[in-house]
Amino acid sequence: MLIIPIKEGENIDRALKRFKRKFDKTGTMRQLRKRQQFTKPSVARRAQIQKAQYIQGLKDQEEI
Repeated sequence: MLIIPIKEGENIDRALKRFKRKFDKTGTMRQLRKRQQFTKPSVARRAQIQKAQYIQGLKDQEEI
């Protein structure tokens, strides 16, 4: 549960902005969306390897 203390005379918009920022940092929505659909461990591993290969390719290209 997120608790956002509101200071005396603080604008509600500013408090809402702090809430949204804190909510984004916790990663709750990302986790919910990820849990909506099951991915096999082999598929997740393959995606992770492909991402690593892509990033390594970018780094290698940068060196040239």
